[in-house]
Amino acid sequence: MAPAFEKDEYANRLQRVRKAMEAANFDFLVIGSPANINWLTGYDAWSFYTPQILLLGLTMEPTWLGREMDAGAASFTTYLPAEQVIPFPENYVQQKQVHPAQYMADWMFAQGCDGKRIGYESDVYFLTPAAVQHLKTRLTSSEWVDSELLVNWQRLIKSEAEIVVLKQAAHIAGLTMQTAYDGVKPGVRQCDLMADILATQIRGTPEFGGDMTALHPLVLAGEAASTAHPLWTDAPFENDQTIAFELGGCRKRYNAGLARTVHIGKPPEKLVSTAQAVNEGMEAVLASMKAGVACCDVHAAWQAVLDRYGLEKKSRIGYSIGVGYSPDWGEHTISFRPDDQTPLPANAVVHIILGMWMDGWGMELSETIHVRADNAVCLTQFPRDVFVVS
Repeated sequence: MAPAFEKDEYANRLQRVRKAMEAANFDFLVIGSPANINWLTGYDAWSFYTPQILLLGLTMEPTWLGREMDAGAASFTTYLPAEQVIPFPENYVQQKQVHPAQYMADWMFAQGCDGKRIGYESDVYFLTPAAVQHLKTRLTSSEWVDSELLVNWQRLIKSEAEIVVLKQAAHIAGLTMQTAYDGVKPGVRQCDLMADILATQIRGTPEFGGDMTALHPLVLAGEAASTAHPLWTDAPFENDQTIAFELGGCRKRYNAGLARTVHIGKPPEKLVSTAQAVNEGMEAVLASMKAGVACCDVHAAWQAVLDRYGLEKKSRIGYSIGVGYSPDWGEHTISFRPDDQTPLPANAVVHIILGMWMDGWGMELSETIHVRADNAVCLTQFPRDVFVVS
């Protein structure tokens, strides 16, 4: 195994983050998001079930701190030398008397981190309040400041190498959706089709394999399709049932989403008219999207179509996407909603998902889109019409 990208790619990312740190007057950054740790170093392992952080200083090289048995992954997924991989001993794992962050804090203190201005990610799933409190308790002379989404915002603009990997993920997404189309039939259990979907996601292509998507694939069938994120069951698909598939592909932890709708039997008129509106809405979104356009203006293009059809969608219609670990593949930066005035940069990659959840049924249509200087292109080429199983 080897890191996902060349060493220069990671060096460029570190430079961007350090520049943002300087602007925010941070001496050090405590990074708890596994996606941000991966983006900055390449570190890749299912290790975030216990505390782990990446410590980055303006003059300190990035240093991973985590469980001893997971430290070995750094040797083949990163370029970090041994002195930048600091494992905490096994007797710190899930003990009442001690906490891994105490070990981390002692190490940071020994490195001269106390008395500094330290930014930390307060709103990530895996850097817990208990861990942060242990760090603060040991480094009492430091100024602790919420760094919010400092690293996430640096991830927004993708490099050429990242675009290549996202195109591969999008290709896997198309193969995965084709598996759903080929397998959905009356009498087939949702769980059996999901097993085939997962196999396709991971198998990938003969040229490149796939990874587990950060957002688990979803099947929204029948009544369950009237809400946004239900999980599959062992119920069989039925005649006259509308099914939404919210799937995707993942390559080197880079995610591409793809949602489509299927109907078994003759589609009802309400589905046909709603699908027509959603398709027109997607075309309007794509036509409006290019570098420099505000997210709210993209949403306005969608809303204009909904208004014409007399439909309503209260939730946002998309977000930036890229590196991700469960439970989410979004980057938590831009959102396409009426009040987000963030201008789209060239080489952002976004997931536009136009879900319409009605009384007792629902449908979805989504695309992962590369924003370019003068236009925007879908990374997966897959038919958008409702797929009819006769």
